Amino acid sequence: MIGVIAGPRDLEVVQEFFELFKTPWEFYRADRAYEVVLSAKDERFEGSARLVLSYGVAEVNPGSRHLTRAGDSHRHSRVLSYRRHRIPLYDDSVTFPEKESWLIKDEDSQEPVAYLEQREGAVQIRIGYDLFAEVRRLLTTGQPATNAAIPTLELHIALLKDFIVGSGIRLLEIPPVPEGYRFIACLTHDVDHPAIRPHKLDHTIFGFLFRAVFASWAQLFSGRMSLRELTRNLLAAVKLPFIYVGIAKDFWSDFHDRYLQLENGLPSTFFLIPFKNRSGSHCNPRAEKLRAARYGAAELAEAIKKLKHAGCEVGLHGIDAWCDSFRGQSEFEEIRRLTGTRDIGVRMHWLFYDQESPRILEMADAAYDSTVGYNETVGYRAGTTQAFRPVNASRLLELPLHVMDTALFYPAYLGLSPQEAKKVLDRIIDNATEFGGCITVNWHDRSLAPERLWNAPYRELIQDLKSRGAWFATTGQAVSWFQHRRSVTFNADGVTQAPATSTATNCYDRLPGLQLRIQHASTAEQNVTLATGEPLNVALQNGLATPVS
Repeated sequence: MIGVIAGPRDLEVVQEFFELFKTPWEFYRADRAYEVVLSAKDERFEGSARLVLSYGVAEVNPGSRHLTRAGDSHRHSRVLSYRRHRIPLYDDSVTFPEKESWLIKDEDSQEPVAYLEQREGAVQIRIGYDLFAEVRRLLTTGQPATNAAIPTLELHIALLKDFIVGSGIRLLEIPPVPEGYRFIACLTHDVDHPAIRPHKLDHTIFGFLFRAVFASWAQLFSGRMSLRELTRNLLAAVKLPFIYVGIAKDFWSDFHDRYLQLENGLPSTFFLIPFKNRSGSHCNPRAEKLRAARYGAAELAEAIKKLKHAGCEVGLHGIDAWCDSFRGQSEFEEIRRLTGTRDIGVRMHWLFYDQESPRILEMADAAYDSTVGYNETVGYRAGTTQAFRPVNASRLLELPLHVMDTALFYPAYLGLSPQEAKKVLDRIIDNATEFGGCITVNWHDRSLAPERLWNAPYRELIQDLKSRGAWFATTGQAVSWFQHRRSVTFNADGVTQAPATSTATNCYDRLPGLQLRIQHASTAEQNVTLATGEPLNVALQNGLATPVS
């Protein structure tokens, strides 16, 4: 059991951190003995424990039990170097240049940011930053795009685990890894343009023609497009007049059939815009016409039936739900009406979102959100692979978005070739196999059709996810699995779980089980499988995990 000392402002963040790092802990009580004490206050812990972890931006002043700021080593942001990882810090931090027993270093100065001391048989580790201030920043503001590739929050958890296990203490954890799999994969599709016919002499058509004709030639000469793909794009441009008069088939309109065929039985999630020609009440005038969709979800009633029959999920691609709970309620109600499903998740159109959005989405009765991500790049805006509860939410879980096709391939964003994109995606899959959690992918409705033709990279991504041990789930199923993991609690009598209270997907009753991981400094980790819905067969004895027969 870890005893945590934190200030009143950090209590909510501490609780969420330990939902992500699912290990026995509680707020520090003076009448309890702990093997590990984690202090997030700038004041020395005076009790006893086998391991004391002191996070903060102050150093002990000789002759005083209080902490004072270090001198020139204080900095507002820096990047840490730990083994093969880089860990960015966004708040205040200090280094300890006089210390020789270092654990982590500043990437630039190579000065220690953490050091270890042994006193009277106990280990004390001093870490020169505020852990929970960093966690708060990641779960609210998020990371800048320059650090998008770094799963920073997962690295904070991994570093803390290394401190504990490396000190010779046995660690009990329920990792974010479904039983029988390595990680979760969510295939999702934002439906922005389900047909090309409604677009006449607007920015969508001009963009389509430019990319289908002129940009396709450039991609052919650069080796990023085959001659066959160029021919498909040119023929699609020639067909446009015939589509408008109803002679030729609209090559964007069968998006759902294309995905069902390519995904071949894998569940995926389609986010639909509820109402036609609405840009949103908080959209600036310049973007107003660009954000408004040329369709409403009611026009896709037949496609919705086919998707649901195939085991896919249909969610809301929201317009105003992120900023207006009243309008959000009407948007959710439209998707409920069309799907016959009570619990509807959301991803906002154009990823509109701010720090008040979780509270507003809760008021609109969203089952979950999957908006937090980047338009311009891929990676970890919140620094995590896991579903998390935003700081100002009471029940809503956020399933972060990690990969978007337009961010990968559009020249205005990363502008990668398929080969370059594969290297980026391989690193994201590597992180998932190391840390667990989920990879959430967004491949837009028109991305398998002319002029994009991003079939091959998507097909290869699916095969890579399969070969690396992914559990493919709809976003609702993934959120439900995380909710089940969060329902587990630790106490001195054992490990228990709360009754199922999922608001996202009570209809999903066949989820993978949980795993219990016991790590030792001297032996390999052990895993105990915990089946979903069954009692967890582990007790805590003297702070150690012991299987119960």
